[in-house]
Amino acid sequence: MKKIGFIGIGVMGSSMVKNLMRAGFELYVYNRTKEMAQECLDAGARWCGSIAECVANRDAVITIVGFPKDVEQVYFGKGGILECANKGTYLIDMTTTSPTLSERIYVQAEKNGLRALDAPVSGGDKGAKEGTLTIMVGGKKEDFDACLPILSAMGKNIVYQGKAGSGQHTKMVNQIAIAGCMAGLCEAIAYMQEKGLNPEKVFSCISKGAAGSKQIDLYADRIIAEDYAPGFYIKHFIKDMAIAKDEYDGELPILDKVLEMHRQLEKEGLGELGTQGFIKYYKEKHE
Repeated sequence: MKKIGFIGIGVMGSSMVKNLMRAGFELYVYNRTKEMAQECLDAGARWCGSIAECVANRDAVITIVGFPKDVEQVYFGKGGILECANKGTYLIDMTTTSPTLSERIYVQAEKNGLRALDAPVSGGDKGAKEGTLTIMVGGKKEDFDACLPILSAMGKNIVYQGKAGSGQHTKMVNQIAIAGCMAGLCEAIAYMQEKGLNPEKVFSCISKGAAGSKQIDLYADRIIAEDYAPGFYIKHFIKDMAIAKDEYDGELPILDKVLEMHRQLEKEGLGELGTQGFIKYYKEKHE
């Protein structure tokens, strides 16, 4: 496979496109806002003026857009992927979206002679830039095997999870775990700052013990520096937590509370911050 259509050039997508080109793939890109794709175009990607143009005559199509409604539109809308992609094309949705929607895409893709995978990612902007994303994949195993060279250009920890929707369900597990970890980290920092402790000394100590985590490694320094630039938006994390809540039949009390707290920040106009901006929930209580 050589020619790849890529839809969704945002915080993650731009780096993923550039990594694919470095691996020798030919990239055709579409985004609602062309300016967001300029770095990719400067690096050699080819601009397409519509979804139909982006997906026609491609070996594979990758999507990573914002919300389930966006996934629905780009796949099922008029002039969308399912209507315009050539038979035999591999469709790889890397958006974190509803597992139920991923299953619908898979079923319709099969009817249209297409091959669909759900392949959400974890690792944020840093993982996207460095090509070290974790990628969780659902769909047919033979389609996963065929697309592995593409996925390997963007990630390092790439695991086939099972049937269609399994990649998205795995991402929900990931997001549920992160919700508690990020809340715990922000609470710990709020306590540390109130007591006037030295952050460097504290984290050099606790990060080597049982409290050590990826959240500390990735976000502690940013939180201390009040760097809230998005590697992953609060508004998108809210979307992910809400999907997990809807998909689960039982109670998820920790997730429910963390979701409620994030929604409060979004009401205050902070949804565009990176997820490390969750610390503002605690700062506001002390101001």
